[in-house]
Amino acid sequence: MKFKLTSLEKKWVFYDVGNSAFTMMVSTIFPIYFNYLAGNAGISDVDYLAYWGYATSICTLLVAILGPTLGAVADTKNFKKIIFSVAMGIGVFGCILLGFLSSWLWFLGVFVIAKTGYSASLVFYDAMLTDVTEPDRMDTVSSHGYAWGYIGSCIPFIACLGIVLGAGTIGISMQTSMILAFIITALWWLGSSIPLLRSYKQKYFSEPGKHIVSSSFKRLGHTFVELTKEKHIFVFLLAFFFYIDGVYTVIDMATAYGQALGLDSTGLLLALLVTQIVAFPSVLIFSRIIKNVSPEKIITVCIAAYFCIAVYAYWLDTQFDFWLLAILVGMFQGTIQALSRSYFAKIIPAEKSGEFFGIYDICGKGASVIGTALVSFLSQVTGSINIGVSALSVMFLIGLALFRYSAKLNAEAKKV
Repeated sequence: MKFKLTSLEKKWVFYDVGNSAFTMMVSTIFPIYFNYLAGNAGISDVDYLAYWGYATSICTLLVAILGPTLGAVADTKNFKKIIFSVAMGIGVFGCILLGFLSSWLWFLGVFVIAKTGYSASLVFYDAMLTDVTEPDRMDTVSSHGYAWGYIGSCIPFIACLGIVLGAGTIGISMQTSMILAFIITALWWLGSSIPLLRSYKQKYFSEPGKHIVSSSFKRLGHTFVELTKEKHIFVFLLAFFFYIDGVYTVIDMATAYGQALGLDSTGLLLALLVTQIVAFPSVLIFSRIIKNVSPEKIITVCIAAYFCIAVYAYWLDTQFDFWLLAILVGMFQGTIQALSRSYFAKIIPAEKSGEFFGIYDICGKGASVIGTALVSFLSQVTGSINIGVSALSVMFLIGLALFRYSAKLNAEAKKV
């Protein structure tokens, strides 16, 4: 039987189509343009990769601080949409501003602000999942979000790629082409949010007290105490922290990695476009398989696949290797993200989704603090980018062990 999304579910999915365009830019054109700016300033390839990694880590730390706090406020009646809108607006404005910058340092600074706004918006977007659908539909709805997000992001990306690569042909400068690319991405992102903002209503919430901020902090404190008692949730978050950190490090640093290895820019961008295209059917296929196979088993397969991908990265040194890596990543990237999100949404209290997803996103969408720092540090210390990237295999191994333990605890919790 064909699965049909409701009108509200479609609008929720559509926001994934928009914000994924920004993700695509961050993992492709952003680092290439930063490499161009850094090269003009005489910065070496290894330092360029390290600075990009450190900037990404700073974004994660900011979201780690803001996420749970604003998530607690967002759980107050009628606040989730407001805070989501502000975070999304900061990201969109920052994206536009990036195109007008010619200093590598200013570019990194504004990138941190834009990426933080983007990541913060996803804390509340993910938390909306409990409001827009039912528990038995979460796995499939979440999967549709990532699937259509991947294929939808290709539309503005192809337009941006054509403008950037064809700048000389159409008679515009690199700077002008980047301005146009960033504006296209920002408008696509903004436009995709409007249907959701017009229709979304917060279904689960806490009643506002006399002092909204102070009462939100109190609820957040109670949530942390509750988290330590709910062992299956706590261990899952630990597992998620390790394996998703590795996943997002691969996403955030893929193009920077290929650039630092001296691979052709056009080939890298096309390879990452293939990742998006491969991810679309892969997520939908896994969303059908999940009707007969538990999400725990599928997530386990995805983590194990990423472990093998990280090990393979040690030998990567040609364009063909990078293309093969891009295809393999595309097969598992969307599924591990989608099922982790819906799995978590089903094991937490719905009325505290903002708080819990704030904690979730410390190690979630904007994350990769340990992964990016690890890759950057080892690349500089050893002088080998391959060693830095392959070290991510350790993160996946730890994540796999912890996830299997959390799955066992969750099964026991259901019996109680």
